Amino acid sequence: MNLKDIKIFGTIGALLILIGIINSGIGFFVAIIGFILVLKAMKKFSEKTKEKEIYNNFLYFIIILIVAFVISGLVFAVTFIVSDGMSLITELQSKTSDPVAVWKLIEPIIANIFIALATLWVFLIISVLFLKKSFDRICEITNVKWFGTAGLLFLIGTATIIIGIGFLIILIGLVIGIIAFFSLPESLTDKKV
Repeated sequence: MNLKDIKIFGTIGALLILIGIINSGIGFFVAIIGFILVLKAMKKFSEKTKEKEIYNNFLYFIIILIVAFVISGLVFAVTFIVSDGMSLITELQSKTSDPVAVWKLIEPIIANIFIALATLWVFLIISVLFLKKSFDRICEITNVKWFGTAGLLFLIGTATIIIGIGFLIILIGLVIGIIAFFSLPESLTDKKV
């Protein structure tokens, strides 16, 4: 079973995701292209190995990731509107010299941001659990341990993103993910499947 295309799509896709995260200019679009290439690699791998849950879990990861950002944005917008955020901002402009008054005005906005970020964090953890399941299964089939390591780093990184170190762990996970795809054998015997 030939895995050469999967290796190429996965490696380039994971590399583009890493570049997209690091590059602040056109990074978003580069990362989207990377996600599409990795999704294509996961689909092809799933088809070749007849392991539908690999692709399905990766697809759930992407869907929940998108939902996470949409829901957290909605949570922020709704809580901002409910707390009358626009009038707070207008009032804030007139009280910039009084620190106590400024704090009282921005406190509800900070609370809104915290609620939105907490919502995002929970959904991110749920989404990465699906990514980890997908990578763990690839690890079992191919015996490329880098996939298991990358999945674990993504989960640890997402769980610790709230204290800041998670960003670094996720970046390391991305590098390991690139290595994992690059380490895929070009062919796979049916015995491993």
